[in-house]
Amino acid sequence: MPPSPYHHGHLRQALVDAAEVAVRDGGPSALSLRDLARRVGVSHNAAYRHFAHRDDLVTEVALQAMAHLLDTMERRLARIRTEDPVLRARQRLAEVGRGYVEYALAEPGLFSLAFSSSSALAQAGDSADRDPYALLGRVLDELVDVGFLAPGARVGAEIVCWSGVHGFSELCVSGALGATTADDRDVALDRVLVAIDRSFAATSGAVVGPEDLRF
Repeated sequence: MPPSPYHHGHLRQALVDAAEVAVRDGGPSALSLRDLARRVGVSHNAAYRHFAHRDDLVTEVALQAMAHLLDTMERRLARIRTEDPVLRARQRLAEVGRGYVEYALAEPGLFSLAFSSSSALAQAGDSADRDPYALLGRVLDELVDVGFLAPGARVGAEIVCWSGVHGFSELCVSGALGATTADDRDVALDRVLVAIDRSFAATSGAVVGPEDLRF
């Protein structure tokens, strides 16, 4: 879908929106300020007044991609209706993981761009309400609060979860799982999430019953 026409006074956002379309269509390498200026219908000098370097635009688009990723996670969390606090916390962690993979599959180019920009990651980290990593941290804190994850095991738990779902996402987007059917992929992802769930239960001696992390 082509970007929205440029309207006077909104060139910066028009360039970001056009860049998002370009990355969606052609991956991160498709992002070029000169090409984007042409798409939007302005001179490249006008574009450079808003983004002096390509990296500045990459940062802005990556931040927008992370905001979309966070929205995907939060939409999945909003569906949880379980009242049991322990099961609810466990389901919330699983849905954060599923939301991460869902976004990666829906927007592979933007997903790749989002985590290629150290500047965007740093800026997102400065604002907890726009940082997917901070959301993961809050959900892990909930697991500690309900007694499912031992406090001593909480340290570094973000890396355990992030590595699992990010690696799985990469395998699906550009690796060995790329040709897997959606049903088989869901089964494989469930195994990853259940393994993380069981490992966290072991830290506190929690008894994990037959509850399904799907709801």
